Amino acid sequence: LEHSPWSRQEGGKLQHFEGGRWQTVAPSEQQKLSKLDGQVWIALYNLLLSPEARARYHLTSFAKGQLLKLRAFLTDTLLDQLPNLADLQGFLAHLALAETQPPKKDLVLEQIPEIWERLERENRGKWQAIAKHQLRHTFSASEQDLRLQARKWAETYRLDVLEAINPERPRCAYCSAEASKRCSRCQSEWYCCRECQVKHWEKHGKACVPAAQGDRAK
Repeated sequence: LEHSPWSRQEGGKLQHFEGGRWQTVAPSEQQKLSKLDGQVWIALYNLLLSPEARARYHLTSFAKGQLLKLRAFLTDTLLDQLPNLADLQGFLAHLALAETQPPKKDLVLEQIPEIWERLERENRGKWQAIAKHQLRHTFSASEQDLRLQARKWAETYRLDVLEAINPERPRCAYCSAEASKRCSRCQSEWYCCRECQVKHWEKHGKACVPAAQGDRAK
């Protein structure tokens, strides 16, 4: 009812989806309740006021908040066309003052940690040996292994690799246009052309030289 997907404005004219197609509504008929609107209201009426439906429908605090939004749609024009909705209006007035009940827990779910139980069963009595094996082979890597791992990390996290997968292209530090050239000294600022780099040097040079010297010291 909030979004009414069966109604739309097309070319400044109201249209309703009826009979499998969109039909333009005449200005004199726009206050008239559409067939789909009526079906939704009747469904809500039966859901909330039918004893059988109310016995199965649990009114949680969230459902209460959503249902109370219906009061804004219960206008006099709507009530004139569907007088039975006056009962629904009264129900909503009582609902606004009523306390919601916690949902019934008819279904009980119990987590069964099958994987952990299997691991514990298969390795019972072996935990100390497993810990010694991991300490020797996993947590006490040789210098050669550490160098190999460091090389893999350096190749994975190279600056050019990270920039290649970055969806945002670098911007010129001077004019903010898309840039393709980087300062060869500090490698931190980007420029779209040589002219912008020259114009920006007065500001960038104060940070560029110390940064380049720091990198060389490392």
